[in-house]
Amino acid sequence: MFFFRASAAIVFSAALIAPPAIATPVQKTSASSQTHKPHHKAAKSHKLHGQQAIEPARVMEIQQALIREHYLTGEANGKWDATTEAAMQKYQADQGWQTKLMPDSRALKKLGLGPDYSNAINAKDSSFGEPPPASSIPPVQAAGFADAAKVTH
Repeated sequence: MFFFRASAAIVFSAALIAPPAIATPVQKTSASSQTHKPHHKAAKSHKLHGQQAIEPARVMEIQQALIREHYLTGEANGKWDATTEAAMQKYQADQGWQTKLMPDSRALKKLGLGPDYSNAINAKDSSFGEPPPASSIPPVQAAGFADAAKVTH
């Protein structure tokens, strides 16, 4: 009797487990048998984003800086021509920077032509002067800085 119950329990358990394993797979339709509605969209004009050309005044600044650094000769004319482009590529290559995209922001900064933040909202009432000398810091405060930085005198 015990053998019959054990066998029945095993068969019953197998019956519960087996149907998901031997279930009939769902037939998928192929992409070619599906019908698609054609999508007709009106042709949109391609809109260019970002800066497309360097303003002549900015080109003059770049040319003057390249002349100052002896990468360009002659007078600045405000035209981004092949000579100016070649000079900028040479300058960037000498710095170890990319030469395919023009001009590199690091090159402009190094030429002294970086961004001007003097008109920024938070700069109106600020002073960009040098910080006070370390000798003007009270000794107690300086000692606290040294302790916090774990610096010994």
